[in-house]
Amino acid sequence: MPHIQDLTVKKYRVLHNVTLKGLQPFNVVLGPNGCGKSTLFDALGFLGECLTVGVRNALEPRGRLAELRSRGESGPLVIELKYRESEFGVPQKKRTPLITYYLEIDENQGRPIIVREFLRWTRGSGGKPFKFLDITRGEGTVITGAMPEQTDQRQPVTLDDVTMPAISALGQLAENPRVASLRRFIGSWYLSYFVPDQARQVPVAGAQEHLSRTGENLPNVVQYLSELHPGVLREILSRMAERIPGLEKVTSEQTIDERLVLRFKDGPFRDPFLSKYVSDGTLKMFAYLVMLMDPEPPALLCVEEPENGLHPRLLDVLAEEFRAHAQGEFGSQRTQVLVSSHSPYFIDALQPKELWVMERSQDGFATVARSDRLQGVPEFIQEGASLGSLWFEGQFRRGNP
Repeated sequence: MPHIQDLTVKKYRVLHNVTLKGLQPFNVVLGPNGCGKSTLFDALGFLGECLTVGVRNALEPRGRLAELRSRGESGPLVIELKYRESEFGVPQKKRTPLITYYLEIDENQGRPIIVREFLRWTRGSGGKPFKFLDITRGEGTVITGAMPEQTDQRQPVTLDDVTMPAISALGQLAENPRVASLRRFIGSWYLSYFVPDQARQVPVAGAQEHLSRTGENLPNVVQYLSELHPGVLREILSRMAERIPGLEKVTSEQTIDERLVLRFKDGPFRDPFLSKYVSDGTLKMFAYLVMLMDPEPPALLCVEEPENGLHPRLLDVLAEEFRAHAQGEFGSQRTQVLVSSHSPYFIDALQPKELWVMERSQDGFATVARSDRLQGVPEFIQEGASLGSLWFEGQFRRGNP
């Protein structure tokens, strides 16, 4: 499954010019309120929405482009991905070429448009990078075929709609498998904004494969797992029993008016109780395990502050669950994971290369650095210090309010 190696965002609100270089399978972003963590997640969501509904519709819930653009700035906002189509950690000989996807968005007579879009890669050990898709204001060229070469013939491209990314249209054509791969990759990203009260809703009956962003279809996903993947559901419940003592069973039951309710069975009690009586923490842990053990997981999973509502002793376990999911230890394909957190208990469970520390500099814009690249941090870790303790002691010299 593809994975992002580097991510650059320019002129997107507080992300004036931010690059996360050397992303890992499991990544956690730490920083004070207002430093840009949520904005980073939103930039990824914005890119995904541009692909499915176009720039104009993706902008609607975020305001006009002028409101999305970094304060005091003019000109286009940019999102750039450097990614590989092979899984993270494969041997170098089997590693696929590094591909750069560049998207530049600006305005024309007050209307948002895609100004520039390209895909670039390098073929061969001694080759130079070249663009096999290059579009400017709806006009450009593409090199078709599975393995585009610089010497291959370029096909002209003209797009009717300059608010839709070229990869959205060209990625549907079998003759452009590299473009199609990127379209599928971005289209599979999952950003979780789980809301316990939403998961307590009583939805219309019907199995659904994947958990929605806010979790209101949790009973439908439980129904799907119980019908088609009972072994996965048993494993989820087994892990839940280890984390929530006494919890025996979770079922999705259909009501007389053809709706679904979740019921939780505690060991000491004969009758299960409704999800509306379950604690936020129990619901969140259950939803996260459902998300992480999805039989067909997304390529990228983003979760904001998963520690909210959970007991501190569960946080190192949850971090291990995220890491195991990212490394494919649940028997499924690997999923790259990006999480934000404020919890030292969660941070303590991380490796230095998995932790990214954000703050706002004196100019008001965000900066980010991987913790193993901060001065002194590797030495402290070698001496047995934990990342959460180093953060609280101010050793990062950033990431604090």
